[in-house]
Amino acid sequence: MKSELIEILESFGFPVYLQGSLNSTDDYPDSFFTFWNFENPEKSFYDNDANRCVWGFWIYFYSTNPMKTEEFPEKARLLLKKNGWMPDGKPIDISVDKPTHTGAFFRVYHIEQYKKERE
Repeated sequence: MKSELIEILESFGFPVYLQGSLNSTDDYPDSFFTFWNFENPEKSFYDNDANRCVWGFWIYFYSTNPMKTEEFPEKARLLLKKNGWMPDGKPIDISVDKPTHTGAFFRVYHIEQYKKERE
């Protein structure tokens, strides 16, 4: 799931990082995405076994250009939705630890259906 998410976000031409992996003392790229996998509950139990996992991700976008911070999180949300992901609301503003950047955040889910082997 993570590689699919990264591939979709990278299609915008910005770097994609795991949230928290950039050191606050490092120079940030002008614009970039980060993500965090915050939950993976298994669901729909049958015969004491789960048949799917609901992946939950937080998606962040940061930029030195406030117009990009307005534009690209929404574009990413719509592209993820087009590719079978389920956004949970529109992007919201977030605080950023660098005065040069603004940021936005949204939550997205993807259902992984488990394939059952037939006996």
